[in-house]
Amino acid sequence: MADDKLYRMGMVGLGVMGRNMVLNMADRGFSVCGYDKNPSQGQALLSEGQDKPVAFAENVEKFVGQLEKPRSIVLLVAPAKVVDIVIQDLLPHVEKGDLIIDAGNSYFKDTDRRGEICAAKGVSFFGMGVSGGEAGARHGPSMMPGGPKESY
Repeated sequence: MADDKLYRMGMVGLGVMGRNMVLNMADRGFSVCGYDKNPSQGQALLSEGQDKPVAFAENVEKFVGQLEKPRSIVLLVAPAKVVDIVIQDLLPHVEKGDLIIDAGNSYFKDTDRRGEICAAKGVSFFGMGVSGGEAGARHGPSMMPGGPKESY
């Protein structure tokens, strides 16, 4: 990965679902930078996506810095309480106009609360239920986003 290349999408969480969704997006022409606290997940992404426009960042600051503005960042982390931790890690690095999407099927009241936290910084937040499991993530998941209309 070239350090000066910017990626169209970001994915936090490179387990089975996140990694497969990254590969799916890359197959459809989107460049994607992934981040996971477990470096072996990033190495798996780079191995599986070696012929695709994908990258792995070792820390949050580098991850956010490698994304085109306005940034679109998808979270596929579990359990749900980790979503709050990831948002707190991201907020110091994202800017007004960026978008964070929780694809982890969170409880709607948590989604509303997280949306308010992000909105205070001018960052949009979507809750996006994802259905289809591993095969769906890789070849065509059902995604049900919800959030501020102006952010679509």
